[in-house]
Amino acid sequence: MTTSPHTPRSLRRHLGGFTLIELMIAVAIVGILLRLAYPAYTASVAKSRRAEAKAALLDLASREERYFSTANLYTDSAPALGYGSTYTVTTSSPMAVLSGSTAYYNLSVVTPDPAQSASVPSFIATATAINGQQTKDAKCKDFKLTQSGVQTITGTDSVANCW
Repeated sequence: MTTSPHTPRSLRRHLGGFTLIELMIAVAIVGILLRLAYPAYTASVAKSRRAEAKAALLDLASREERYFSTANLYTDSAPALGYGSTYTVTTSSPMAVLSGSTAYYNLSVVTPDPAQSASVPSFIATATAINGQQTKDAKCKDFKLTQSGVQTITGTDSVANCW
C-alpha cells in the first residue's frame, strides 16, 4: 500500500487559498503598476485628442485654400468650405471636433473683412481645447494655423513638440 504525499494537513493548506501577506503583496504590486501606468495612459489619450484636433485644423486650412483658389478670398462660412449647412466655424459659434462621441476641441476661423483690410487675404484657424482637455493637457492646449502655414500653440510646451 502506497501512502499519499499529501497529508491531510498539507492538503488543507493547499486548498485554503492565499494568505493575507500574499494578498497584500499582490495588491501592492497592482497599486505600483497602476501608479506608473495611469499617467502614461492619460498622456496618450491627450496626445490622440491633439492629433484629431490638428487633423481637423489642417483639413480646415486645405478647405480654405481650395475656396481661395476660386474666390480669391478666405471665408468663415462653413457651407462655403464644404461642411454641412448646420455647421459654423466662426469664433462666436465654433464647430466641435469629435473624439468618439465627445468634443474635446472647437474649431474656428477668423478672416479679416476684405472691405476693411487693404492687406493680403488671410485667415487664422484655431482649435481650442474644451471639456477638460484644457485642464488635462496644459502642455499643448490650443492650436493655431495661418494661411502662410505658421503654426502656433497656447501651452507650456514648444511648438515643435506639440505640432
